[in-house]
Amino acid sequence: MEMRRRSSTFHRVLLLILAVSLWECALARADEGMWTFDAPPLAQLKERYGFTPTREWLDHIRLSSVRFSDGGSGAFVSPHGLVLTNHHVALTQLQKLSTPERDYVRDGFYARTRREELKCPDLALDVLVHMEDVTARVHASVRPGMSEREAFEARRAEIARIERESREATGLHSEVVALYHGAEYWLYRYKRYTDVRLVFAPEQQIAFFGGDPDNFTYPRYCLDFALFRVYENGQPLRSEHYLKWNSRGAAEGELVFVSGHPGRTSRLLTVAQLETLRDVTYPRMIKTIRHRLQVLRQYAARGPEPARQAAELLFSLENALKAYMGEWNGLRDPALMEKKRQQEEEFRARVASRPEWQAQYGSAWAEIAAAEARYREQAVPLLYRSVRRSFSDLVEHALTLVRYVTEVRKPDAERLEGFHDAQLEAVRFRLLSPAPIFPELEEVLLAASLQESLEELGPDDPFIRTALGGRSPEIVARELMRGTRLMDPALRRALLEGGEEAVAASPDPLIQWARRVDPILRQMQRWFEDQVASVREAAGAKIGRARFAVFGKSAYPDATFTLRLSYGTVRGYPMNGTQAPPKTTFYGLFDRAHGFDQNPPYHLPPRVRARRSRLNLSTPLNFVSTCDITGGNSGSPVINRQGELVGVIFDGNIESLVGNFVYIEETNRAVAVHSAAIIEALRKLYMAAPLADELEGKTPRRASGAGRAR
Repeated sequence: MEMRRRSSTFHRVLLLILAVSLWECALARADEGMWTFDAPPLAQLKERYGFTPTREWLDHIRLSSVRFSDGGSGAFVSPHGLVLTNHHVALTQLQKLSTPERDYVRDGFYARTRREELKCPDLALDVLVHMEDVTARVHASVRPGMSEREAFEARRAEIARIERESREATGLHSEVVALYHGAEYWLYRYKRYTDVRLVFAPEQQIAFFGGDPDNFTYPRYCLDFALFRVYENGQPLRSEHYLKWNSRGAAEGELVFVSGHPGRTSRLLTVAQLETLRDVTYPRMIKTIRHRLQVLRQYAARGPEPARQAAELLFSLENALKAYMGEWNGLRDPALMEKKRQQEEEFRARVASRPEWQAQYGSAWAEIAAAEARYREQAVPLLYRSVRRSFSDLVEHALTLVRYVTEVRKPDAERLEGFHDAQLEAVRFRLLSPAPIFPELEEVLLAASLQESLEELGPDDPFIRTALGGRSPEIVARELMRGTRLMDPALRRALLEGGEEAVAASPDPLIQWARRVDPILRQMQRWFEDQVASVREAAGAKIGRARFAVFGKSAYPDATFTLRLSYGTVRGYPMNGTQAPPKTTFYGLFDRAHGFDQNPPYHLPPRVRARRSRLNLSTPLNFVSTCDITGGNSGSPVINRQGELVGVIFDGNIESLVGNFVYIEETNRAVAVHSAAIIEALRKLYMAAPLADELEGKTPRRASGAGRAR
């Protein structure tokens, strides 16, 4: 069901709450906040819950948490490198490890011995080991009299230097992160692990029970978890920091924490920026996703193997569509936008009350508004002179190769973002992935993208003339995808190592095509940086510093796919005129399945039906808390005061989708798989007692057997 068809009850609740809550600079109230580990909400925790986490507690949680390179979060859960996350976070790797004969997405997977654990083709896990404030150094790179573009380039060059120096000095993956929209810059150093192996995943049907209709809803009944193992030097990692398992879970009303990597939020944006999202970004993004879904469904209908090939992208786009619809509906709510306007006006009035503040920060809102106006005028060419909207791995590989060999010949500070020295190892890791690529699917996706660009831009647009050369999108996509040999990672490696000369001389049609369109893509990127991004960055930093001046540093920054700590309590909420419970159980799973006569997407895998009698049906399955999360938090551990794992985040409720812009404690809920449900399923559904023992810290995990989950 589309988000616009949410219950009128929720709409009235939202209007009421917005009328009495939330204040401009996102000062944390109640359980709100995605806090950086350098500035945890100690005062709020002490005042509200009488709990003050120690530095040792915080460090242990931080070092137990991991970030997945292909999106999502997780945590070490044993001293032998075992990592817990969601099935839907693992889905990309499950798809890449599957074959037509062995479909691990559909059938699940269990490595009964270490020898059977499957190495993921292109998955890296990051652990944040060090944080350093480099704000002064980045800001000092901007000299008086610089234009916005010059200042933008100076900051980028200094950031590249900081990252390169850090990488050379420590060997750690290094990223400079902008917080408070550029008011602060922090150097984050990560220990990166690239030997990651799949250990366990249930069938997708039980991990995503209820399918798209139940997605972003509650009550839920999902076993959305998976387990990987990190290896180092060919041996399982001896993980000094890991979360001990608590199979009792958390009781109603109990304080819990979430440590994860929320992707992005827009709570500190200006009204002008929110209007751009509402009027331009979301409607066009939603239109593109709907178009791709239509194309993918047609492709999947060709047969079982095309359906398998398209499954992961279909899942991802259906999930994205429902999330974006919820966020867009939030922005289209007049009450929310009016409250945002009032908050902005009040904040600007506070800034204007002090002449020195007004002189330093007062112009920022007008500068952003002017940049947003320029963006909206050029939104169509900016959005549709693009190849990345195709979701094609082969197109991405071709463009990366073309840019890589060109950029590495430049001084580091002058390169395109993504190709600095500190980033090259990650670029090569992705580019040389041995993961399977499906040319027929790639052809369909590229044709759809080019067709959409043609319709939006017209045949005389320079990008269209270059990309199509007077031919149809279908013909161009067919010629490129049937002629290219970039499916072979050995060829990609040869081109990478051969450098600019090898790429220029390559007869591969997709490489040649990427070389033709790249100058237009660069031109659009340059315009966007000159006219929009540089202004957003400079003016956003002014507003961030104004917040510090007016309110002090008592607010959390918007999410940036960096490690954050959230807190809250296990608690139900008012829903559709009744109450949503704090937890669900296996009883509810079977009730919901039988209520729909086990018709898809409410059917149960054969193993679950056959082994029902083994289960303690009163075992908690899913639960909700007031913890503040967003996309990217999937797979995040839920932790109690003792630092023990009590669950794993896998979703938010439908009321939380507006949380990209505003947090509402009364109805905003994070949905997690209960720790007891995972143990119950491993022991009684999957006959994986050795793995359950490892999680519960009972015995070393050693056993024999075969590879699929049974």
